Amino acid sequence: MKVVCTKACSILLLLAFYAAVSVRAQTLVTPNAQQAGPVKGIVKDKNGAAIPGVTIRVKNTSSGTTTGPSGEFSLNLPEGRDTLIFSYLGYVTREIKAGTQSSLNVVLESSESQLEQVVVIGYGTQRKRDLTGAISSVKGEDLAAQPVQTPTQAAQGRIAGVQVIASGQPNSQPQIRVRGTGSVLAGANPLYVVDGVLTDDIRNISTADILTMDVLKDASAAIYGVRAANGVIIITTRKGKAGKPQVRYDANVGFRQASNLVKMADRSQYIAYLADVSPSKDPVNNPYVYNGTTDWYDAVLRDAFQMNHNISVSGGSEKGTYYLSGGYIAEDGIITTNNFKRFTFRANNDINITDQLKFVSQLSFSRATTRDVELGDTYRNLYRAAPIVKAEEGGRYGNTSGWGNVGNPLLALNKRNDGRQENRIQGNVALEYSPVSFLKFRSGFNADLKYGNDRIYNYKYLNDDVTFLVAGGNQQNPNSKLVREEYRTQGWVWDNTVTFDKAFNKHSLTVLAGSVTEGFYTTSLKGTRINVPESPDLWYLDLGNPDVQSTISNTGDKYARQSFVGRVNYGYDSRYLLSASIRADGSSKFRQKWGYFPTVGAGWVISSEGFMKEQKLFDFLKLRGSWGILGNDNIPTNAFRAITSIDLPYIFNNTITVGGAIKDIKDPDLKWESTTQYDVGFEFNMLNSRLSGEVDYYNKKTKDALVIVNTPALLGDQDNSYITNAASFKNEGYEISLNWKDKITEDLRYTIGGNITFNKNELTGLNGGQALLGGNVGQQSFVTRTDNGHAVGTFYVRNALGVFKDQAEIDNYKDKNGKVIQPGAAPGDLKYEDHNGDGSIDDNDKIYAGSFQPKCFFGFNLGLNYKEFDLGASFYGNAGNKIYNGKKAYRFDDADNIEASYAGKRWTASNPSGTDPRIISSSTPASTYFIESGTYLRLNNLTLGYTLSPKTLKAIGISNFRVYVTFQNLFTLKKFSGFSPELPGGTVDDANSTNNKSGILDAGIELSAYPTTRTFALGVNVSF
Repeated sequence: MKVVCTKACSILLLLAFYAAVSVRAQTLVTPNAQQAGPVKGIVKDKNGAAIPGVTIRVKNTSSGTTTGPSGEFSLNLPEGRDTLIFSYLGYVTREIKAGTQSSLNVVLESSESQLEQVVVIGYGTQRKRDLTGAISSVKGEDLAAQPVQTPTQAAQGRIAGVQVIASGQPNSQPQIRVRGTGSVLAGANPLYVVDGVLTDDIRNISTADILTMDVLKDASAAIYGVRAANGVIIITTRKGKAGKPQVRYDANVGFRQASNLVKMADRSQYIAYLADVSPSKDPVNNPYVYNGTTDWYDAVLRDAFQMNHNISVSGGSEKGTYYLSGGYIAEDGIITTNNFKRFTFRANNDINITDQLKFVSQLSFSRATTRDVELGDTYRNLYRAAPIVKAEEGGRYGNTSGWGNVGNPLLALNKRNDGRQENRIQGNVALEYSPVSFLKFRSGFNADLKYGNDRIYNYKYLNDDVTFLVAGGNQQNPNSKLVREEYRTQGWVWDNTVTFDKAFNKHSLTVLAGSVTEGFYTTSLKGTRINVPESPDLWYLDLGNPDVQSTISNTGDKYARQSFVGRVNYGYDSRYLLSASIRADGSSKFRQKWGYFPTVGAGWVISSEGFMKEQKLFDFLKLRGSWGILGNDNIPTNAFRAITSIDLPYIFNNTITVGGAIKDIKDPDLKWESTTQYDVGFEFNMLNSRLSGEVDYYNKKTKDALVIVNTPALLGDQDNSYITNAASFKNEGYEISLNWKDKITEDLRYTIGGNITFNKNELTGLNGGQALLGGNVGQQSFVTRTDNGHAVGTFYVRNALGVFKDQAEIDNYKDKNGKVIQPGAAPGDLKYEDHNGDGSIDDNDKIYAGSFQPKCFFGFNLGLNYKEFDLGASFYGNAGNKIYNGKKAYRFDDADNIEASYAGKRWTASNPSGTDPRIISSSTPASTYFIESGTYLRLNNLTLGYTLSPKTLKAIGISNFRVYVTFQNLFTLKKFSGFSPELPGGTVDDANSTNNKSGILDAGIELSAYPTTRTFALGVNVSF
């Protein structure tokens, strides 16, 4: 497979390069090629304004052009062809028969409802009004308008049913949930399809290159089979249009800063607190303190500069089109040593070899470089570090660990150098052959190649007075250490399809059939050495000491799939709609290779019925429904193959003999997860298309979900666990989307839109009977428990009823038999519910206390246009979920800092009415005291822009010029007392939780999360 992939990728690169050169050459050489029947004209809207960029195609041919800046066009009609098709995003497509006319004046009417919009449905496209499935779309312009790195982050709050949980860390990948969480071990993020390339990560894509983002939320995603259970996000990038070259430049420059920082106690508050909880400590005269007045946020954080530039050139002729772009992002992290840079390049080309044969290619390259990848402990220690110890002075550091506190966060950053560089190539080449207008054969090959390396270097330093202001403590690194890792992944897909698309009388029929072959390979080589020299030029493993602390590991995976797909879409009079599809997937990951994933859908355009003609309320009304089965096979290839460890010595007949043992037990009948989904929805336009909306009900049931279950030790396997299909989940909910567009005057227009999703998540079956544990918060152990009847990652803790005010309250807290329930408690300790009524407090009293899964999440946006000015605002939030504030646990160490608000609310002998518990040196069990509301509302984006008028643009000879100022995450309304209510998971050390490989079970735990950042930027969009 490696050889095949390498050869295929070489061919891919050569073809893409040839395409770019040949299209440009044809554009320069043949724009004036003579054809019979010249025709010219102008395209305007109903108000008489010219529309530039309208696509004009000669029907039943590949010939065409686009309108210029003033709406003008000119082209030659081939012999016997005189029907032109005019299409433009947001306008109703028109067909006009030119006849003998040599000049045309064309008027396009706005399609406010976007019913004529074409969406991508997987191996094809379809008008939105003809869809039977729940598919939502976002325009590329809406994504590119925000100063964020990833397209999915820009989509937050814009699509009903799609939850986006983002981190402020540069180059981090947001967590995406499409209609809830339906898997644990196999992951819950959606599949991405970028110009036909199947991938799990789109951080390499510039938002400026995106034309549309279409989200397949329901059974319509089943066309992608075993990779579709979590939804499918299809991204279509921009292409060139026939006509003169168009140059576009987009840029924004600004800065980011940490938002929602928790105010910590200052020097005076901390000393007063120490006098109460640890009188033996004398900070005034302690040698480690040196009269520090440190704000650790100021010592480590900064206002971070960022810039984003993207330039593109596009154009073409009747022989083909091209789109070339380059982008550059440079972003400093809010931590002083953190930064991120990314360069992107894209070349999209279409070549019309003949009227029936077309060559298509898309090629992208990106290089991303990140400094300081792992920063969780830094944020944890910023919260804990004592403010009475200096951060740094004269090149030496304050000794926080000598004081009995955590290590100095600034020292930890400066004595560690992390770096990652990743190169990625994605490409797709295809031949499309249409022997007749209604039949198209397509053969395409695409590849996704990723090559990267990680480096971690820990400098040598000792706890002496060379490093610290005062020697001592336990923060030191006696030996330098280098960790190097190189990895690569190679994925490729070869798909072959034939599409029949024909309209006759009132009937329309589209039939798709095809095959898909996939291959994937990944490998990683990692090594460590100590005592490697400090000079970056000498950071090689061979220059370190090969002792017992040296390690080397080599991991990888390889698999393949063979699939067959089929789909039928039928419509009668654009009123009655039917669709059905089937996909058969054969996967090398399972012994039972084949799975089948059908879907059916139906739609009824009620507004087209005769009995609706007299009513004036609805302009469009459609009822649709769908059902289908989707799959998920996202597990390692060897999950069903048992492995034997060899060369194991054992005693037989009083002699040491070499033998073997079963390393782990495997389930030979392992199979993919299967999700059955039902969907019923309404779509409508009303009040002269000013109000549009969609309402959906969905029900997703996942069975045969993959989990790891424990095995008895007597079975003899070393791992004592195995993967099997033992769980089932349910996600049920509603989605509502509404949009209102109107005008007050011709110069003043406004839009109001929003969406809300209600989702109930539940584990409905656990055949192994063993609850899934996660969220290992230090000495508090696991704080989430996923069990029957509860949501994924539900918090499972003791119920804290408050704080004991005095000894009398402790003595009076008795069970029904008069037994004191917490005899070992002291005033100021937490009071726990005796949930099982046995007269004592232990783990048997734990309760289910909510989860990070919200009851609803929502987004809404406002837009206002007045002449050349535009103002836009978008909001996002969720409600009804819980967050576990793990940082609170660090209060119970008398050397750690405390929150400023806690200083006045904690119980003390002089403040017996305090609502927070006293500080104690022992661990405080996990309880509802640490659980807070996760409800929040955030102003995601606020943008004010100004666009030059058409008159001014014409005078200076450019087609568009816009400047804007934008704010991202301007403010957040929340109840949570921690840094950020967005906690995607994966930040907790769950080494003992075998089912939490993707961080799903620890989502919603605030422990080491990177804070959300606030961004201010100035931007410009120029086209000419």
